[in-house]
Amino acid sequence: MTTPTYARNPGAQYPLLSAAWIAVAVLWLAGGSNYLTRTMLTTMRGSILEEIPMSDAQFGLLTSGFLWVYAFASPVAGFFADRFSRRRVIIISVFAWSAITLLTAYVKTFEQFFALRTLLGLSQACYIPAAVALIIDYHRGSTRALAAGIHVTGTVAGSTLGAAGGWLAAEQGWSQAYEIIALPNLALGVVLCFFLRDPSREGVAEPAVGGGLPGIRLGEALLSLARPGPFYAMMAFSLVQGAVSWMIIGWMPTQMREQFAMGQGAAGFSALGFLYFMQIVGLLAGGYWSDRLSLVNPRARIILPALAIMCAAPVFFLTGWFPMLAFTLLSLSLWGLAVGIAGANLMPIICLTVDTRYRATAMGVSNLCAAVSGGLAVYGAGALRDAKIGVNFILTFAGFGAVLCALSLWLVNVGLNMAEKKKNGS
Repeated sequence: MTTPTYARNPGAQYPLLSAAWIAVAVLWLAGGSNYLTRTMLTTMRGSILEEIPMSDAQFGLLTSGFLWVYAFASPVAGFFADRFSRRRVIIISVFAWSAITLLTAYVKTFEQFFALRTLLGLSQACYIPAAVALIIDYHRGSTRALAAGIHVTGTVAGSTLGAAGGWLAAEQGWSQAYEIIALPNLALGVVLCFFLRDPSREGVAEPAVGGGLPGIRLGEALLSLARPGPFYAMMAFSLVQGAVSWMIIGWMPTQMREQFAMGQGAAGFSALGFLYFMQIVGLLAGGYWSDRLSLVNPRARIILPALAIMCAAPVFFLTGWFPMLAFTLLSLSLWGLAVGIAGANLMPIICLTVDTRYRATAMGVSNLCAAVSGGLAVYGAGALRDAKIGVNFILTFAGFGAVLCALSLWLVNVGLNMAEKKKNGS
């Protein structure tokens, strides 16, 4: 294993190794908070509808509205993280979404619920681009994908705890569930103030303080990303992966509850538990092996997740044709494993395709693609349920989506090869 420069020489430009892993640790908690507060709603459907009447399409709209606001705010939020202190962007974001979560406990109507969900999307849009870019700035050697993967395991852990929202709502009421979850998140913001620091940025000479970094402008960032190249294929990957993943997160708990006669809590843990456990395995194993393989071939960060996702496709088709509990859990597990491998390598792949100054903005654009398609998929499935059309097609659709995801990643590799040949030929 290659030792990073800053580990060999504490006086070098790079931060100390301990600071790099402290950042991963505290952001692991923040990532968990981010996903806990956004996904807990999906497992509380029964309890919420008992007090706030709404149709399935309206309930789906609570997630879709969050995702659409989150989506369109993400590129600008990513730019803020490129232009200003990433630490400040993260801390403000954490305090904002924690306060909104607490306020949600007191809503009385669908309209109030929807308004706070959209504000939650706005506040949380700022977190992921800033956090992942900050981690990448710390980890510049053979720990890059592993560090990114460990951080994403925090978001997966938060999503898994979100499944406990159904149990809390059933036992204590959904309003108290929101209160119980919101208060520790406010305390987390204080922890970040003490332990999170900004590292120096790769490819940028000056730190982002005060008025921000000179020369980082939103228009130039978007123009840079809009140039034809492999980043287009990355956006295609995000579009398809977001649709498949959010449809599963948004509706599989309800589907399994109805199809297999499960309780609200059991359905939430079964649908999301298998998915998220295997995603954690993929994040850690995929990050570790990607870092090892990339020492020989940097494109391994692209090839490894493409192969993993392609392997998941056949089981999705099998599950769609034969809706059995065992096949359903197997398909969820394999998708979780494949998405985990891809998640550990998402930002490292972005680093291969975009200008170093605009990494957080690029991550924001990727979030835009995933959230828009995810919101449409969640709302579309809810509308079909209102029309009394079954949703067994979800996993069959996911099989086609898995194939398209793998092909999109392969096109990233093709685009990088073409760019490299053009550069060498000029």
